[in-house]
Amino acid sequence: MSEQRDDANERRPGEGPADQDDRAVYVISVAAELAGVHPQTLRIYERKGLVQPKRTPGNSRRYSARDVARLRMIQRLTQEQGMNLAGVRMMLEMESELERMRRRAERLAEELDRQRERVRAELERLEQRNPPSAMVPMHVTRRIRLRVTETADDRRPIELGPGEADGPPAPTTHQ
Repeated sequence: MSEQRDDANERRPGEGPADQDDRAVYVISVAAELAGVHPQTLRIYERKGLVQPKRTPGNSRRYSARDVARLRMIQRLTQEQGMNLAGVRMMLEMESELERMRRRAERLAEELDRQRERVRAELERLEQRNPPSAMVPMHVTRRIRLRVTETADDRRPIELGPGEADGPPAPTTHQ
């Protein structure tokens, strides 16, 4: 039994703490003991879809540290909180969905940061190409627009070129 626990604490190269939690190293009897339940209870939890242990090539169950933590939580909810297994499953599904949403929110926040950085870099590039002193302030364009509007009313409309207004139609050739 201690041999299997040592395996669980042994870290492989390139493996982080989360990877270590997912390594399926505990046989059903050890996982049951760690979770404080009978091995038959683990089989019931598996049938109910509350836990999915990994399987060896010989089809025996192997539980990870994450599975054991989940089993302890299920026990706490059923024993201390009086929740039934259907309620536990619903809660676990909601917790799983919440975790997916958190990961998605993190990815979206990272994407937003990348986009903000891209826009900031583009603004810097544009400001270098067109310094702010070369830009026409908005209040000046309003004044210009007002002057154009005022003087446009005093002028005659721009005449169109020949053949575009009331003049004779353009000659057509028939072949």
